[in-house]
Formats: sequence, structure tokens, C-alpha cells
Amino acid sequence: MSRLRLAPALISIAAVSALALTGCSSSGGSKTPAGGSSGSTSSTSSTAASSSSAASGAAALVPASIKSKGSLTIAMDATYAPDESIDTDGKTIIGFDADLAKAVSADLGLKADLVNATFDTIIPGLQSGKFDVGFSSFTDTKDREKTVDFVTYFQAGEGFYVKAGSSKKFDGLASLCNASVAVEKGTTEESDAQAQGKKCKVTVLSFPDQNAANLAVSSGRAEVGFVDSQIAGYIVKQSNGQFALTGTAFEVAPYGIALPKGNGMTAAVLQAVKDLIANGTYKTILTKWGVADGAITTPVINGAQS
Repeated sequence: MSRLRLAPALISIAAVSALALTGCSSSGGSKTPAGGSSGSTSSTSSTAASSSSAASGAAALVPASIKSKGSLTIAMDATYAPDESIDTDGKTIIGFDADLAKAVSADLGLKADLVNATFDTIIPGLQSGKFDVGFSSFTDTKDREKTVDFVTYFQAGEGFYVKAGSSKKFDGLASLCNASVAVEKGTTEESDAQAQGKKCKVTVLSFPDQNAANLAVSSGRAEVGFVDSQIAGYIVKQSNGQFALTGTAFEVAPYGIALPKGNGMTAAVLQAVKDLIANGTYKTILTKWGVADGAITTPVINGAQS
């Protein structure tokens, strides 16, 4: 997935080191994701929707226990631009996930409190009740569905980037053999690289956030960076020539909005995503952030492919 319009996030290598591909994956669409948020907690709120949206079908599906709170605490790892990152003010979370999270919340008649959290703490935070929603480029996988529920809203592949001028070429998982690869901890890319390491020698370097993984590649500590495909494209575009893409996107999979199991919110969130697709808000947000190639037309609950 390519990037067209860029966000004003801090991103060069200072930026790409301050920059933050799914499920998240970060990975495979994917980045994936204890308990706590990252050292810096940045929150923003969006006002609840108008009375008309509060009366929408989606809002009517919100459980009373959630509706009484009036807001959703939504966790994001804001080092993953253009999906989620920190704006130039040093605190506001921006990105297409941030805009979608606020739009979904508004359609539900709720406020959105966006909280910056280290990726691998988000799912445990949902389980403990610290967060209501995980909206952070999570690849919907069957393994994650054992712990949380997902509402799909996007699709992405996995991709590689290298330091500019590198003679190394990477394309597909098998190309990682005998190489050192930088990944974000808890992502699909980390799992995939580790799985490939059981087939051949792969040195997997896992970092707490995407900024640190980018730094490992720029410094030469790692030969290749492994993220969701649209994130790889954005990292390269924002790096002022310090990085280059290598290979093509692969392992395309759905992103999902993560929700605690059994809290009754899946039907409401699914309807909200359907509403945003139907009224054009969804397309407008994805186009704004240059990620329209990842748009889907039919969101589902727990749509993992593998």
C-alpha cells in the first residue's frame, strides 16, 4: 500500500526514529500486539456524535455498561505512521486509525479517548479492563481471536525496507535466511520472522516500538526492517533517502479493531464500521492518509484467514 498524503508526524530518521507495515502487525496488516501504556501517555478526545448519530442503529447496540461511561478508552501504539503516530505538538495522536477510531466512537454516541500504549501491552490491557478498544493496526489472526474479538476494517500485507545503498535484496520470508531483521515486539512480523528462523538461520532483533526498529536498520545493526507493507512505504517516503523498499508486499490479511471478549461491543462496532463505509466517511479518511488501497467493503467479526 502506497502513501500519498503524509501526516505531519515527526518522521525522518529522527523522524523515522521518531516515526514510528500489521497487526501489528504492525504486521501483515498485522502488528500485534502488559497491561500498561508506554511511558508516554497521550490522549485526545473526540466529542460524542450529534443526537442523530446517538440514535443510530450502532448506538442502540452499545451495552448499557459502556453507554453509561459515555466514552471509550482506545489504545494505540503511536509509532506506526501513517496508521497512528504523534503529531508535531508532541502529544496528539494522529493517523487514519486515529480518525477512524473517533468516527466509530461518534457513530456509537460516545467520546473517544485515544491513549498511546506500547503495542504488546494493548491486548493484555483489554483483558484487564484498562482499555476498552485496541485500534492499532492489529492483524486479525486466529491465534489472537482466542484472546480478543475483532471487527475487520482494513487489509494490509507485510513488507521489507533496507538502508539506502544496501546491496541486500529481500522478497518473501525465505529471503530472510542468513540475515538480521528488525521487528517490533508482539507483531505478526516478529512471529513470521521467528517461524522462518526455524527453517533457516535468521537473526530476529525485536524492539519495543517501531522507532527503535527503524534505528536498528539505519545504524546497520539490522540488515532489513520488517513491517506492514503500507508502513514500510511510509517509513521510506519520510526518511529523506535513508531507507529504500525491497521486494513486494506479501501475506495480505485483514486488520481488526480489538475488543474484550464477551463485553457485547462487537455488534455495535461492526455496525458503526458499516455505517462509515456506507456514508463515505471511511473512504474519505483512508484517502486523506493515502491508504485507500487497503479499503474493504464488507467488515466482519473475527475474519482471520489464518
